[in-house]
This record gives sequence, structure tokens and C-alpha cells, in this order.
Amino acid sequence: MDCDTIVCYNNNMKVWIRYLIGIIFGVVAALILPWNNATGSSIITFITELCIQFGRYLVVPLVFCTAIVSVNKLRISNIVGKTALWTFAIIIVTSFLLTLLGLVSVGIVKLPRIPPTGIEEAADISAINIGNMLKALFPASAFASLANGGYLLVCFFFAMLIGWFCYSDQNTFKPVYTLADSLSHLFFKISSFFSEVLCILVIALMCYWTIQFKGTLQKGIFGPMIALFTVDFLIIIGVIYPLAIRYLCREQHPYKIIYASLAPMFMGFISGDANFTLPVLIRHGKDSLGIRRRSGGSVLPIFSIFARGGSSLVATISFVIIWRSYSSLSLPFQDIISIFFLSFALSFFLGNVPSGGAFILLTILCQKFGKGFETSYNLLAPALVVISSFSTLIDTATAMVGTYIVADKTNMAEHRQVFRFI
Repeated sequence: MDCDTIVCYNNNMKVWIRYLIGIIFGVVAALILPWNNATGSSIITFITELCIQFGRYLVVPLVFCTAIVSVNKLRISNIVGKTALWTFAIIIVTSFLLTLLGLVSVGIVKLPRIPPTGIEEAADISAINIGNMLKALFPASAFASLANGGYLLVCFFFAMLIGWFCYSDQNTFKPVYTLADSLSHLFFKISSFFSEVLCILVIALMCYWTIQFKGTLQKGIFGPMIALFTVDFLIIIGVIYPLAIRYLCREQHPYKIIYASLAPMFMGFISGDANFTLPVLIRHGKDSLGIRRRSGGSVLPIFSIFARGGSSLVATISFVIIWRSYSSLSLPFQDIISIFFLSFALSFFLGNVPSGGAFILLTILCQKFGKGFETSYNLLAPALVVISSFSTLIDTATAMVGTYIVADKTNMAEHRQVFRFI
């Protein structure tokens, strides 16, 4: 099947519908096939890891080449400042509002305590080391930045430098820009093909996710927490983001932006991986919402790296649940304010953690405010798949909506009818 055949096939069935069909098949496979033995478990784990690596295969070259073109064109158009201002303003505001929503919702809804068993599963936890993150931006060789597939800011920073300085002498550096431009188109086409293949691979991803989710549900104690995550997500995509689109972009039909985000949100939810989801976001931003490359090529990666308000929301809710499970006392107001601002601030430093950032943020909150229960985050270790899924789901929606708003405010979006969405 060549790329032209794929495009033709796109017109017959929307990408999100094919992903949904794959998700349904994955759930059925998890329920009827014997995965509870060692052989079955190792097979599905191997296939899932292979699928994740396949989805992330082109992330670095696609982001690198497209960012060079994007930064250069933004500078030529003289809208670098305006684009940066809108981008970071939306990231800060959404992260603040999402963290606040998490704190308010868990404060209003008194979820039942999760009984500590004393034998919680231990979690393998990384740490947020801001110093190492800053040093990672300047590896021993600039070309080494292309080898870091987890921390996209490293390769994006290198691409930004190239794109920025190509503007200084456009005649001399035109071959560099032309090469980056051609490679950007090439990698986008290959990435689009890969996103079609994901329609099949999503079966394995969803099968693995369902197996993990079944284990979470069987414990019988995480249902209310999952329900609260779901309600908050519905408030975000059903009320908050449509209102923002309606009044910032003067969009008469704001829900079409949410509709265009369905496929990326599906991928974000079942993978729990921001880097895995980014190519799908880039494709739907361009082909469905008409976001021009000079905007989306820079703004979408920045949102993927820094806009982690969903992770902050989920971590904040999770910490309050843990506190109430271990203590009958109310959280002091001073601690509530500290938890809010710490979660909000640290969400901007999760860029080198494309998967599981919310749980890492939760461990920091527990270690800082646990007051004798510094390892209490292990209470929610069995629900890690749920925590990762909802945090990435919300972050994915934020990236798509935020990028669209930036593109609209900088006149970098070609408004399209819903029937033209892929």
C-alpha cells in the first residue's frame, strides 16, 4: 500500500474511527485470550514495547527538521515574539487552571479512603533533576542532541539555533534551509504512513492497557478516583477548552477542535507517552485543523514538552487521596497552597519524562508533604496505568487546543470544514 492509496483510504474512514476499531479489538483480545501466564504476559509486553518504539521512531528527525523550517519562517514573518508570547501564556494559564481544577475537585468531592495494606507495590521512580536537564541542553557534541529520543527539548533547541541563524544570511544558508525543508516534508510523509500502521498496532497497545487496567479494577478501591479523573477530563474538553476557543478565536463551532483531537487523545490515553503521541498530533494539526507548518512545527513540540498541566492535575488529586487515606486530619491551608504551587511549578520540568511524569510529581509531593509517610505514593502504584493515561490524555488535549489558539491568533491556521478532517 503506497501513500496515495492511504490518502484515498483516509477519505473513506476517519483516522479516529480506525483507531477506535483497533481499541475495541484490543479490549476483546485482552478479555478472551489467555494472557495471565508467563508466556502470554512476556509476549504482549514485548509487542507493546515494540509498538511504542515504532511510534517514537521518527519523533526526533521530524521535530528537528520541521523546527528548523518553522523557526526560520517565523523570523522571516516577524512573528517570533507574538508566537512565543501566546504559546507560553497559554501554557502557564492552562497549567495553573488545571492544577486548580484538580485541587478544587478533590476538595469538593470527598472520595473514600484507600486502605493502606502495608504491602503496596514498590514503584521504580526517577527524579526531576533540573540541573541535569539544563546540562543536557548542551551535550559534548551538538549532534549528540539528536540521539536523545526522550528529552525533545535538546534536539528542539539545536534546531532552533539552526533555523534562527539561517535567517542572518539567507543566500549563504539557503542550501541548509532547503535540505531541512525537504527532510521535513519527507519525515512528515513517513510519519503519516506510520500513523496509519498504528491503526493495527493499537490493538496490541489496547490489549496490554486493558490487562493492566483489569488488575487495577480487581483491587476494588480505585473506582472513585478513576471516576473523578473522568469527570474532570469531561469538564476540560466539554466546557473549559470550548469556551476558550469560542472567545479567543471567535470560533462558532469550538467542538470541532475537540473532534479533530480524538485520534491523538486515543493515542495519548492508551500509550501514556507524550513523545509517542506527538507525531499523531502534528499530523492532525496540519491535515485536520490546517495549522501551518511555520506555527505547528515549533508550537506543538513546545506544548508537548512544557504544557503538562494534566500531569499536575492528576498528581494533585492523587496526593490528596493518599493524605486522606493515611490521616484523618485535614490538610493545613498553608500546605494546600504549597502543594498547589509546587505541583504547578514542577509541571514545567517534566519534559524529559514523556511517560509517567504525573507519578514522579506525586512522589515529590509525598516526600515533601508526607510527614512520616514519604513513600506513601506506593499506595497508588497499582493504579500507575490510570494515572499515566489520564495525565497524558489531558496534556494531549491541551497541546492540540493550545496550538490551534496560537495559530489562529497569529493567522497561521487555514480554517477547514469538518468533512475535510482526516
